[in-house]
Amino acid sequence: QVQLVESGGGLVQAGESLKLSCAASGLTLSQYAMGWFRQAPGKEREFVAAISRLGRNTYYRDSVKGRFTASRDNAKNTVYLEMNSLKPEDTAVYYCVGSVAPTSRLSDGPVDYWGQGTQVTVSS
Repeated sequence: QVQLVESGGGLVQAGESLKLSCAASGLTLSQYAMGWFRQAPGKEREFVAAISRLGRNTYYRDSVKGRFTASRDNAKNTVYLEMNSLKPEDTAVYYCVGSVAPTSRLSDGPVDYWGQGTQVTVSS
């Protein structure tokens, strides 16, 4: 059974940082493009970041470029999202995802696995 378990969310002030982790089990992480989506209250779920199987390529939505960094450690079966210079508009539940699709398609392509989400709240 595949599980993606996020951790590291919390309440921070604008300008501060958080690092999310996603612990994967039940799959061979290196076979999957991994990524992060988020959903704010009353809004649709949106793509945040994706990282290729060996971590060589990353993709980000425009609003987080230069502030967020996706990384992965396949040996530890863990994916990370480092978030700096957080803004109130980054407030959302963040979901870790895994996909067999090409990394470049993760933003609008099929997602095979979802985590349960972790809440990130940024106060102004």
